[in-house]
Amino acid sequence: MKNKSFLRSFVSFVDRKIVFPITKVIIAISEKFSNSGKFIEHWLSKSNTLLFISLIFAIALYIAVDQKLITMNESSAEVLRDVPVVAEYNRESYVIDGLPEKVDITLIGGKSDLYFAKQSGTKNIVVDLSDLKPGTHKVPINYAQEFSSIKYSVNPSAATIIIYQKESATKNITYDLLNQDKLDVKKIIDGVKLSTSEVIVKGAEYKIEQVAIVKALIDVNKLTNQDVGTQTIENVELIAYDNKGEVVDVEIVPETISAEITIKSPSKELPLKFVTKGNVAFGYAIKTIEASDNKVVVWGPSEKINDLKFIEVEVNVNDIKANQKYKLEINKPSGVRYMSISTVNVDVTLDTASDRELNNVGLIWRNLDLTKYKVQASSANDTNVTIILKGVSSVINSIQSSDVTAYLDLSGYTEGEYEVDVQVEGNDTRVEYVAKTKKVKVKITKIAK
Repeated sequence: MKNKSFLRSFVSFVDRKIVFPITKVIIAISEKFSNSGKFIEHWLSKSNTLLFISLIFAIALYIAVDQKLITMNESSAEVLRDVPVVAEYNRESYVIDGLPEKVDITLIGGKSDLYFAKQSGTKNIVVDLSDLKPGTHKVPINYAQEFSSIKYSVNPSAATIIIYQKESATKNITYDLLNQDKLDVKKIIDGVKLSTSEVIVKGAEYKIEQVAIVKALIDVNKLTNQDVGTQTIENVELIAYDNKGEVVDVEIVPETISAEITIKSPSKELPLKFVTKGNVAFGYAIKTIEASDNKVVVWGPSEKINDLKFIEVEVNVNDIKANQKYKLEINKPSGVRYMSISTVNVDVTLDTASDRELNNVGLIWRNLDLTKYKVQASSANDTNVTIILKGVSSVINSIQSSDVTAYLDLSGYTEGEYEVDVQVEGNDTRVEYVAKTKKVKVKITKIAK
């Protein structure tokens, strides 16, 4: 019945869209040929003629459609890639290894059937393991098809799995701060308090034994703001790692925790200390070193900046013969996150050099373990030295013995007698300090216990 209805519809369609237009064309042509035109007009006026023409066109069209249907019914293949595999089993008691996460499914059948099969097919493959006990099992991976006209194959079609009894253990947790570089450079995270210090890890016994540490990964980007104070980040992810830093696939209870973050902005004002490098040209000395800034504010962790007494700025004066202007970079000390200034302008003025001797400067020693050794000078003359000061008269004349330190560096020395170089340092970088006494003799002995 459906085929007859379909055929009538096609006949009606052909009659309206094909036969009628062709008839009009034929009549128009026949009007140009009077004799033959009357014959054609008489022939077309018969009811059977139009019926036969419609039938011929309908049969031709039906054959064309039929040929197309034959082509559509030819077998074809479609591959469904990366179809998820879901296992059904008692997750409270067991864990499994060996089941692939995804498989490929090849469907074979007619094109029209394949089309509908792809549209209405299942979105994953379910493997039922609920009746299996701990141990090794080979299980088939089947596709729950809905069309009997479709053949299919799954790759892989089977898997060897191992079912383990689920074990649990308690682990301490620590934390890592992620994206700290996104934090305002004037601020630091001064403290982190986790909502719990322990979690339970669950899984196969051999997996639990691999867990070396559980970390809470705290993302700084999740802070609602970066204001100084305390705020809480929720849903902090927990990850288990082995002793090589690789992720261990275990269940962690709870899956996430919260972290209370304390933000501070420690700062400290420090003087700039200008240190000269090299010696000015012969006959000259530094009269003044003046800078556009003599102080700088630094921000960073309290334990880092509290130990800083000054920030050193190096000025290269080697072989200069006239006044000089410099624009110098201020090197950021280790641990400092931000400085109020990063450059400073320095003016160095010169004048005629003079010399002055500073007598009876006491000699000290450094870098010797005084709990194990003691030091004695070989003579009284070796306990004090003379220092030559080179610089502008107005500068060197104001320097006193307390402004100069003469010392022996005894790092690496042990029991014995040695002749050691005298080294000198002073507070004023405009002055060159030279020890007139180059070496002294000392005796190092062990302290009796």
